[in-house]
Amino acid sequence: HGKEWILRDKDLSIAIAELNMKAGEKALDGCDHKTAYSYLGAALSLLPNDHWRNHYDLSLRLNFLMAGAAKSCCQYDEAVQILRGISGRTRCFEDKLPSYLLLSQILRTQGNGADAYNTCSFVLLQLGETIPESVAPEAAKTLVEDTLKMYEEVYDDDWLERKMEDKTLLTTLQFYSSIAYASFYCKSYSMVVYFICKSVQLSLRNGVCEHTPLSFLQFTGVVTKDDDAVLCYRIAKNAMSLQERFGMATQIPELYFQFYGRVAWRFEPLQVCADNLRRGFETGLSSGNNEMGLQCAFHAIKTAIVSGANLKSTLKEIDYYLHLLKTYKSAEVKN
Repeated sequence: HGKEWILRDKDLSIAIAELNMKAGEKALDGCDHKTAYSYLGAALSLLPNDHWRNHYDLSLRLNFLMAGAAKSCCQYDEAVQILRGISGRTRCFEDKLPSYLLLSQILRTQGNGADAYNTCSFVLLQLGETIPESVAPEAAKTLVEDTLKMYEEVYDDDWLERKMEDKTLLTTLQFYSSIAYASFYCKSYSMVVYFICKSVQLSLRNGVCEHTPLSFLQFTGVVTKDDDAVLCYRIAKNAMSLQERFGMATQIPELYFQFYGRVAWRFEPLQVCADNLRRGFETGLSSGNNEMGLQCAFHAIKTAIVSGANLKSTLKEIDYYLHLLKTYKSAEVKN
């Protein structure tokens, strides 16, 4: 009865919707995703029928927040539906980009690697990038060598002072990282290497930003071999050193998964790697990045076993992670 009364007054309904949205944002900042989901859902229900036309910015912001909260609460189908709705109502391509990026992440979580790949591919093509049908292993090998050479030539104090600020380049870098993840499940290894090398070269040419460390870590994670392991470890350490500069707390699950799960175990104590992977797991679940948190968890188990951890304790930890895997419905981690 109260809601019907509020909806009769559009100004009042918008004001109360905004209050609920602010409460939802505060809950998200406090990692209380279920409360955020409730507040944001209430805010959406209070919007008038013409809200996209007459309250565009509010509608765009609120729907995107709701999609993120739904993802964190494992309501993946609802999140996908909201994000596709945003794409159909936005006024320009730039406004669609955050939704496309989040959509690609959710599709991966659902095990729809091909759909995630196609989403990223579509965006990158619109941004003027080239997406090959395939990449030969020899071409990928050459690309890795060229990227390593470029890194050695470019990476210095002067490059570190160059900040990438162009919004299009920043977006392109994010989608290259996302398509690299997606291509791992539906394309050849050479294609994965291609996209990661493209992202690294993009940053080396245009400067450093908050997305540079992940690109560099993805690169070292896939190209590390005995011949260049030391160089890759140095690149990875340099990437991790940028965390404080950009305040990348929300990226900890991805960064720790790539560094401690794929590179550092060759050079650092295994127990240190396992402990930091557990931290990545905890941060992932608290921040709503469930799938990457679970990736950290399973690499923590693998590292702990190799380090000689107590098997009885490890089995209990495995049971706990398997329970969470079922709860969070992550097809990406299962694969």
